[in-house]
Amino acid sequence: MKTTTEKIKSMKGKEKIAVLTAYDYSAAKAMDECGVDIILIGDSLGMVVLGYENTLSVTMEDMMRHTGAVARGAKNALIAADMPANSYNDNEMAALNAEALIKSGADTIKIENEPEIAKFLVDNKIDVMGHIGLTPQTATNFKVQGKDKETADKLIRLAKELEKAGCYSIVLECVPVELAKKITESVSIPTIGIGAGPYCDGQVLVSNDMLGLYDRLSPKFVKKYADLGKVMKTAFDNYIKDVKKGKFPEDKQSFH
Repeated sequence: MKTTTEKIKSMKGKEKIAVLTAYDYSAAKAMDECGVDIILIGDSLGMVVLGYENTLSVTMEDMMRHTGAVARGAKNALIAADMPANSYNDNEMAALNAEALIKSGADTIKIENEPEIAKFLVDNKIDVMGHIGLTPQTATNFKVQGKDKETADKLIRLAKELEKAGCYSIVLECVPVELAKKITESVSIPTIGIGAGPYCDGQVLVSNDMLGLYDRLSPKFVKKYADLGKVMKTAFDNYIKDVKKGKFPEDKQSFH
């Protein structure tokens, strides 16, 4: 049965929410068959798929293409798509681009900060996932956020503003465990942690990180569940050797 935003909201305090990023049909299909709750087409695709130094070069066209691929692979999970940098600078732009992602296959969209933009989208019948803490599209300091009282209080206020705006959930990225717990207890909607400790209502990881497919960064909060990068290199190496030595193709890979 297709997961809805109402289902996600109802899971708060009852069942942990599992979220993973995906960027293509095959990965999305595998995650969906395993029962993941939300698949996020993150703008992290700029780094882990397209090879950019950061997320800022990701375009709407990139997001639409990859959203479509994921939507074709996942039939049950809630599909959320990141609004890329500079795609929601004002209400009208946000609505136009959000609609484009929905038409591409997303069920919901995610934006960083911006409660007023979130409210405008929700008022226009678009479900919104918020994102606070370390927000890569605007960050100048890629460190844990909210370690002092002033910034911690600011993040608590921002979470409440996003809840009031109508967001169905909020991503908390790179915030101290204690602050994440306080925010989670302060809002009635689910929090999804990434580098925010165990007390959030759910967790999200970039799939390429947890599968060992991206080695340019190694964040502390990532748990590597497989080392597929090593497996792939072994397979590629064996294939190249077989071709060079004339061992592939053999008769069973040939037609007569």
